[in-house]
Amino acid sequence: MDDVITDIPPPSRFLLEDLNNFTPSPPPLPSPFLVFSSADSKKSFSPSLFIIAMSSPSLHFLHHLSSKTLTGTLVLPEIPFSGNTIEPSLQDKSCNIYTLNDTDKSIMIALVQFPVTSERSHSVAKLLVGEKIIPQRVLILDSVQSRNFRGRLSPDETIAFKLETLLERKDSDALIKGLDYFPSGSVIDGLAAALLSRCQLKNIKATLGVSWPDLGVPVMKLIRSILVKDVLTGVNYSTEGDYEVEYLQLSRRKGRTDSELYT
Repeated sequence: MDDVITDIPPPSRFLLEDLNNFTPSPPPLPSPFLVFSSADSKKSFSPSLFIIAMSSPSLHFLHHLSSKTLTGTLVLPEIPFSGNTIEPSLQDKSCNIYTLNDTDKSIMIALVQFPVTSERSHSVAKLLVGEKIIPQRVLILDSVQSRNFRGRLSPDETIAFKLETLLERKDSDALIKGLDYFPSGSVIDGLAAALLSRCQLKNIKATLGVSWPDLGVPVMKLIRSILVKDVLTGVNYSTEGDYEVEYLQLSRRKGRTDSELYT
C-alpha cells in the first residue's frame, strides 16, 4: 500500500504555462503616430540635421532655444495627456518636434520628455527617422545609465562619450569632436540604441552622445558647450531666461527625490 505522506505526489493536472491559457492576453497597444499641422500633414521633411534629445541637460537647453517653431508631435497612446500644459513645458510628458528658425541650415529638434519602454523603442525610432522625417544627419543625446557602464561612475565627475554609425565614422568632418568613444564592455539600450540602429540601417550619418551625470550645472555646461561649438556652429540662436539657474534649481529638487540615480 502506498504511503500517502512520504510518496512523491502525482504531477499536477496543469503545467504552469498551461494555466496561462485561461488568462486572456491583453489587447495590443495602438501604434505611435506623428501629428503635424494641416499645412505639413502631407509633407516630408529632409533636415540637414535632426537632434533628438532625451537627457535632462539636453532637454533643458534645447527647450530654452527661443528661435524654434513647433512643427509636430509624436503621440505614444499609453502616455496620457492629462497634466500637460497648453504651451510646451519641461514638465509635460510629451515629444514635441521643432524646426530651428535659421536661413542657412534646416535643423529639426525632437524633445522626448516621456519614458519609452524597450518594447516600444523600435516602433518609435522607426517613426522618428526614415519615414516622414528623412534627415541627412542625426544627433541623439542621452544619459549614461550606471547599471550599463563598465566601471564606477562618481556623481562628482562629469563625463561624456559618443558612438557613431559607420557612415559617420568614415566622415572626416565629425559632428562631435573631442569626445572619446563609449568604452568597450559598456552597454547602450532603449530608445537611444534603437535610434542609432535605425540610422545605421538607413545609411544615415548619426552620432549618439551620452553624458553623466544627468543632473547638475557642470553637465549642463558640458552639453551646452558641445552643442554650441560643434553642432550649432554658424546658427543664429538665442535662449530664453537664465536656464542655468533654472537647471540648478531643478537638479536640487530632483536630487532630493531621486538620490538613487547615483547609487
